[in-house]
Amino acid sequence: MSPLLSMMGLSSKKTIWAFFALILVLAGIAGANSAEAQNSPEKRIALVVGNAAYKTGALPTPANDAGLIAQTLQAAGFDVIGARDLDQNGLRDTLRDFLAKANASGPNTVAFVYLAGYGLQYQGGNYFVPVDAQIANATDVPVEAIRVTDFTKSLAAINNRGSIVVLDAARANPFAQSNQPLAGGLTLVEPDAHQLIAFNAAPGTVAPPEAGPYGSYAHALAEMIRLGGLSLGDVFDRTRLRVSDLTKGAEISWDASKFTNTFTFFDRAPDAPAAQVSTYDNAAIRTKAIRDFDEKDAYFAALDRDSLQGYEDFLAAYPNDSMARRVRAIIAARREAITWRETWIADTPQAYWSYLRRYPHGPHVWDARRRLDHFEATLEPPPSFTVIEYDVPPPPPTEIVYVDRPVLYFDDADFGYAPPPPVVFLAPPPPDFVVLAPPPPVVDLYVLPAPVFVPVAAWVLPPRDVAPPENNIIFNNIHNTVVNNTVINNSTTVNNTTVNETGAAPAAPGLTTGQKLAGAAVIAGAGAAVLHVALPPSIQKKAAVLQNPNPAAAVKAAAGSPVAPATQPQAGNAATAHTLPGANGQPLPAAGKLPAAQGQVQTKQVQSPQAAPGAVHNPPATTVAKPAPAGANDNAHALPGAKGQPLPVVGNTPPVKGQGQVAKTPPPQVAPAAKQNPIAAEPKPNAHAQPVKPAAAPAIATRAPAKPRAANNNQPHIAAAPPPRHVNPVAAQPRPAPHAVAQARPPAPKPQAQPRPQPQPKVAQQVKRPPPPPQKPPEKKKCGAPGFPACH
Repeated sequence: MSPLLSMMGLSSKKTIWAFFALILVLAGIAGANSAEAQNSPEKRIALVVGNAAYKTGALPTPANDAGLIAQTLQAAGFDVIGARDLDQNGLRDTLRDFLAKANASGPNTVAFVYLAGYGLQYQGGNYFVPVDAQIANATDVPVEAIRVTDFTKSLAAINNRGSIVVLDAARANPFAQSNQPLAGGLTLVEPDAHQLIAFNAAPGTVAPPEAGPYGSYAHALAEMIRLGGLSLGDVFDRTRLRVSDLTKGAEISWDASKFTNTFTFFDRAPDAPAAQVSTYDNAAIRTKAIRDFDEKDAYFAALDRDSLQGYEDFLAAYPNDSMARRVRAIIAARREAITWRETWIADTPQAYWSYLRRYPHGPHVWDARRRLDHFEATLEPPPSFTVIEYDVPPPPPTEIVYVDRPVLYFDDADFGYAPPPPVVFLAPPPPDFVVLAPPPPVVDLYVLPAPVFVPVAAWVLPPRDVAPPENNIIFNNIHNTVVNNTVINNSTTVNNTTVNETGAAPAAPGLTTGQKLAGAAVIAGAGAAVLHVALPPSIQKKAAVLQNPNPAAAVKAAAGSPVAPATQPQAGNAATAHTLPGANGQPLPAAGKLPAAQGQVQTKQVQSPQAAPGAVHNPPATTVAKPAPAGANDNAHALPGAKGQPLPVVGNTPPVKGQGQVAKTPPPQVAPAAKQNPIAAEPKPNAHAQPVKPAAAPAIATRAPAKPRAANNNQPHIAAAPPPRHVNPVAAQPRPAPHAVAQARPPAPKPQAQPRPQPQPKVAQQVKRPPPPPQKPPEKKKCGAPGFPACH
């Protein structure tokens, strides 16, 4: 810097002053950026997963628990994404999506992750199990499950305000039931900087099975989040007390925190009522000696602290208390978990020999043996080896009995645990949050259940300085009941619109009660999806593919299913049998053109019977291959011009040759020569382009040209008695006799006498099947042709 300034003509003294001035400017810029970051609103994001539909057996509560926690976090201002029943690929993609979202959210972001389902510990790490996992042996764990430790470290590496990771997954699992079982529960871990990690059950222990609809841990955590004004540590400490109370001591949750930033889920109004339990004071509870509490309060004071020292102080003060046996089991599990963690961190044969010497039948015996095998070391240590020094002393004999098994339950009848007394230091739960109704069933793939929202207390306020996420109906109505159906109650808000005057957003004045209810029902139906937690991007794509793998085919099949006949190959064509002309964006066809697609039928239901002449002219090739017109009236009700069919010409002029009116609708006109004619299969050279003289048009109406006969080769029954003139014919009715048509119909208009030669080769080519024995028409039928006398 100094040479540069000297080159600019500055003295050394001025150079020094300029250097310090530059440092001050840079410091000011950095301070301004830091102050701006501090003053910007906090952003909250969350990922919630509930895996319940395991192949090894479904769990009753994780999906509902995830829905309850997701809804609670939405109310606290979190932008929540979540899903249920994820397989391995879906779970990996979901975690990857959330890491990308957290990385893009900025430094003022707080991330919350909640995983409910089966959790496993294996070789010093915790794993979350996808629903499709097949774990027959312990070595299958890293292949079939997701290592949560890797995810938490990646999340902590992101520059943000902090992260909260909750594993509601310590359950007795059905995996690896072999002679080398896994250790029970989750392994003790240490959170990274600005991170809190919580388990539903203490390390090395499992929660008891629950029937639902919600698990005790999710229920208690949601209750404590909603209290308002509690610090992050207080929320999880009170959750532990409530879980112990709900499960009668059978489940004791755990958390470890390095979350140093100030954080509250909700604020508490200044005029909030005083706490019902005045004895709860964190500062006093955690500084007061355990021996200074009475026996009842001492147990809960130790449970609130949840430290090894606090539990040992309780046993020292009250060794004969009814809770002493339970406290010994808690100490035994915690001491063994600490010993194993230090063993795994050392990861040497000496460390594993040291563990086996302390716990020859402990939960991690098989983990230690697998590591010794990895080091190619013997199971038995040498006569002399260096025993590592642990931070905790060896367990006394009274503790070994609790950890002399792979899994530890705090409700194991073998130990005769006494149930704890009613919890102290906590107020009773809110009356409307004691028993929660199960959520409505969810039918969409991966979508979390959406419980009926219980409004938070009036003195619980939305968090200050938090950027509200978009479309968060719950956050905007924390004091109202948000519903996703058409049931309207007092103080009920649907999609941010209250349907009665007592809510936050009154309905428009002047509306009747029926109008309000109808409007609320429409809003509820239109915005039900908004109340559900959004799926992660990768899961949205996967769900779209699974629900509709072929959108075009699915729409076509769905549309055609009500009317498509069983014998109709073109199932989709029947879907628009009642479509008006030009409907669905289709242009009206020009007269004289072929149908838009094969199998489309033009009928004359709304047309006068006079439009029937020429109905047998040149049917499409698809009708030639059809087996007679029985059941061909599926489209008998199609209006003129529907499905691309041409509209009739003014004056009911019969369609010209090539207009393909299918023989499904029996026409009232058949030429006398419509009998089986070999001319159709073997057309004469002059039969393709022989024009008919205009003067002979009336006589031609009494006979059929050579071209239409090809369509009648496979229909020997068309010469039956004619149907009534003024009744719309159906496909099953026989065609009228030629002479009846000639007598009943007026002379055909002039366009009839102008046949087109183009379709004739096509019809002749499409008649693949050998025709019936030809019946030659009488020679007198050749009248009117060149070289023959005129017809009379």
